[in-house]
Amino acid sequence: MNKDLRIIYMGTPDFAVPSLEILVENGWNVVAVITAPDKPKGRGQKLIPSPVKEAATNHNIPVLQPTNLKSPAFLEELAGYKADIQVVVAFRMLPEAVWDMPPRGTFNLHASLLPNYRGAAPINWAIINGEEETGVTTFFLKHEIDTGSIIFQEKETILPEDNIGTLYEKLMKRGAKLVLKTIEEIDNGEVDTFVQDETKALHHAPKIFKETGEIDWSKSARSIHNLVRGLSPYPAAWTTIQDKNCKIYTTAIVDGLKGKSPGEFSSDNKSHLHFQTGDGAIAIKELQMQGKKRMNIEDFLRGNKL
Repeated sequence: MNKDLRIIYMGTPDFAVPSLEILVENGWNVVAVITAPDKPKGRGQKLIPSPVKEAATNHNIPVLQPTNLKSPAFLEELAGYKADIQVVVAFRMLPEAVWDMPPRGTFNLHASLLPNYRGAAPINWAIINGEEETGVTTFFLKHEIDTGSIIFQEKETILPEDNIGTLYEKLMKRGAKLVLKTIEEIDNGEVDTFVQDETKALHHAPKIFKETGEIDWSKSARSIHNLVRGLSPYPAAWTTIQDKNCKIYTTAIVDGLKGKSPGEFSSDNKSHLHFQTGDGAIAIKELQMQGKKRMNIEDFLRGNKL
């Protein structure tokens, strides 16, 4: 095994940290890390580094933070590292001048079983759409996003109690192991890729916006429950209760409410708040009213009579 293989790693959020860590811990030669520029945060607008930058700094790995991936100065600096291969985990779209630079190619880790759920939010949409299985994929980059030849895939069961928080954690850890396996096999020269089967590209996974999370009570209880799971704890599904925005974090499916139309609710003002949907009803278990803290339904009803 050639641990001198020169690797450039690209990533930004928490999801990309374990994949970087596992390469370093196993002695692979990560010569540089590319991540997003520091972002201003909080009241003082202090510049905060990305999680990947923090991890790279802890390992004394040089960090590049280009604002323009096509700039001649950045491309010259990148070429100077003479990387054999580039690894991309939760980064931005790369221009061909970047992904085509290393002789062994550039591969990406994607949190779905490609070609299903191509796009920016595959973990969210798998839950929102009620899937019972997803996974992680490594593939070589090419022009069209998330379409390159597949190197490896591993499946992950989506449990009924999973939400975006728990599934994110599981795929993050499984993905890191798959990145390590992919590097090892590429280094051994034994990797057999296969072209994505377009007939399996059943769903897209577009970016999540605020309007994505607005609950449409005319939909079924099952679809609303899955929307809540797929957006909890962040950014959270939401509705309005007595003219105030309210984030919904945890729900359960219950029997429909007699005489109620979709969006109408019933509460004993002690322990339950049930909303009628287009098919069945939803029990709200955890919520956060605008300007208030997150709380369970009993605590909420203790201080808010509906």
